[in-house]
Amino acid sequence: MKEASKNPLLQLREQGQSIWLDYIRRDLIQSGELARMVEQDGVSGLTSNPAIFEKAIASGPEYTEAIRSSARAGLAAQAAYEAIAIDDIRAAADVMKGVFGATDGADGFVSLEVSPRLAHDTEGTVEEGRRLWGAVDRPNLMIKVPGTPAGIPAIRRLIAQGISVNVTLLFARSAYESAANAYLDGLEEWIAAKGAASRVASVASFFVSRIDTAVDTQIERKLSGNIGAEITSRELLRGKAAIANAKLAYAHYARLLSGERWKKLADAGARPQRLLWASTGTKNPAYGDVLYVEELIGRDTVNMLPPATLEAFRDHGRVRASLAEGLPRAQALLNDLERSGISLSNVTESLLADGVAQFADAYDKLLAALSLRMETLAA
Repeated sequence: MKEASKNPLLQLREQGQSIWLDYIRRDLIQSGELARMVEQDGVSGLTSNPAIFEKAIASGPEYTEAIRSSARAGLAAQAAYEAIAIDDIRAAADVMKGVFGATDGADGFVSLEVSPRLAHDTEGTVEEGRRLWGAVDRPNLMIKVPGTPAGIPAIRRLIAQGISVNVTLLFARSAYESAANAYLDGLEEWIAAKGAASRVASVASFFVSRIDTAVDTQIERKLSGNIGAEITSRELLRGKAAIANAKLAYAHYARLLSGERWKKLADAGARPQRLLWASTGTKNPAYGDVLYVEELIGRDTVNMLPPATLEAFRDHGRVRASLAEGLPRAQALLNDLERSGISLSNVTESLLADGVAQFADAYDKLLAALSLRMETLAA
C-alpha cells in the first residue's frame, strides 16, 4: 500500500474533490474495510443502486439470517429487500458519521435509491422518498432520484421538505441544468418555510463512460465504408465526447455559483449542489483504467468510483486540476461531433431510457433472487 502522503486518492482531496465508493455490501461494513477506506483512502461517501444490492443480497452469506428472518415473518420480497437495504444504509451512514461531522455536514453521505419503477411517477417518487428518509433516520442520507422529466419536480419537492437528494442518471447538460434549477427552487421554498439552509445537500450524478461507449459505437458505424480525411476526422473523436460533455457541465455549475440567485442562497447558508461523476469505470481498455478520474479533477466535485477503479487510481493515478482545462476545445469537439452526423442529444436521450430500464430490470432480478432465497430458507 502506498504511504498516505503518496496516495493519489488523498491528493484528490487536496484538489477539492471527494471520492465516494460506488458499492455497498454488509461484509464491507462489518469487517471494518469501509472504515479503513475512509481513514486511509479518504473515501467520504457511499452509493447504492438496485444492481449493486442485487449482486450482494442474491449470493452474500452475510444476508442469510436476515433473509431467513424475513421469510419466517411472512414478508414479501420487496419488504424484505427494504428492511435489508435500510439496515445496510444505516450502518454505512454511521461509519460515515465522522466525515459528516468533520466537514460540518458537507460530505459523508450515503445514498439510497427510490424504486426504479417510479422513474416516471412524480407523486410516487415524493412519497417513497419521504418514507425512506424517515425510515433510515440519518442526517447524512441522500435519496437517489432519477433526473427524468417526472423526477425533476420530485427533486424540487423533496428538497423543499428538507430532504437531501442525489440526482442520478444525468447524461445531458440540459437535464443537469433542470436538476440544478430544481435544487435552487427547492432551497428557496425550504428557506422561505424557515428551514435551515445548511441542513439540505444535493449532488447531481452526471454519467460519463456510458456516453463514450454509445458515441464510439456510432463512430464505428459511420467509419464503415468511408475513406480518407473523413475517417481521420471521426477517429479523432473517439473517447472524447464524455469528458468534453462533463467539462461543459462543470462550466455551467461555475456560472450558476457566480450568479445573484446563488449568492442570496449562499448568504442564507445554502450548500452548492456538487457535480458527481458517475459511471467512471473505463469500459474500453484502450483508454486506460483511470481516464475518467484523471481528466475530471476539480474543486467542489465528487468522483464516484467502483472498487476496481478506486484500487487502480490508488496504484497509479496521476493528479492535476484537469477539469477546468480546455473548455473552448471541449465545445469545439462536441461541435465537430454534431457535424460528423452524431447527435449527442439523441445519444443522451437514449442512454437515459436505457438507464431507467436497466435499473428497473436489476430491481426485478433482485426481488426474484431474494424471493427464491426466502423460499429456500423458510423451510
